[in-house]
Amino acid sequence: MSNVKALPLLAPEPVVEPCCPPLTERPLTAEEAVRTAAMFKALGDPVRLRLFSLVASHEGGEACVCDISDVGVSQPTVSHHLKKLKEAGLLTSERRGTWVYYRVEPSVLAAMGHILGRYAT
Repeated sequence: MSNVKALPLLAPEPVVEPCCPPLTERPLTAEEAVRTAAMFKALGDPVRLRLFSLVASHEGGEACVCDISDVGVSQPTVSHHLKKLKEAGLLTSERRGTWVYYRVEPSVLAAMGHILGRYAT
C-alpha cells in the first residue's frame, strides 16, 4: 500500500484582459472610461502609488504587509489604502497565518501599459 496521495489540481489564474483599447485607437465608451478612471484614481493618491510601487518592485513579486507598512502613515491608513487598491483591481491578497501578502498581477501592469498604448513609447 502506497503513502502517495493525489493532490487536487489548482485552477489556472484568470488572465486580466485589458479593459480598454489604447487611448489613441478610438474614443473610450462611457463604461470603459469609468473602469479606467477607477484604476487611475486609485493610483492618484501618493500613498497608494507608493504602496503599489512597493508591492510591484518587491522581491518575488509579492510583499507582506509587514514589509511595506512604513510609508509615513498609520497602519490603519495603510490598510485603507491597500483596500482601495484591491477594490480597483490593482492588487490581490492572500492571508498566511497572521500576515497578509499582496501581489500585483503582471497582467494588470500589461493592461495599464496597453491603455496608454502609444503614449508609453
